[in-house]
Amino acid sequence: QLQASGGGLVQPGGSLRLSCAASGFTSEYYMIGWFRQAPGKEREGVALIGNSGGRTDYADSAKGRFTISRDNAKNTVYLQLNSLKPEDTAVYYCAAARSGVWSRLKSGVDMDYWGKGTLVTVSS
Repeated sequence: QLQASGGGLVQPGGSLRLSCAASGFTSEYYMIGWFRQAPGKEREGVALIGNSGGRTDYADSAKGRFTISRDNAKNTVYLQLNSLKPEDTAVYYCAAARSGVWSRLKSGVDMDYWGKGTLVTVSS
């Protein structure tokens, strides 16, 4: 299973680091993605990282502000959120896929595991 954590209330311009901890499987063999869903909106992909960490991909809204990384020794993937905006407010989820088409995984399709989300609220 996957467990996302690290969410909270932050002011605009602030930062948070989200963690996605895997248990029951070895996450280093999996591609891991971060996704978010804001109230009244559809889920959207935020970032995706390959199993070795050598390939990453970001939604346009995340480029230059968010960074996805992984520590396979800790079975954990991180999402560093910088320069946060009110429109980043959402529940953030992580998900894992053993294999799949990159473009589909970016949208959250064909993921094998989903974690419970962590709420990020950006407000003054």
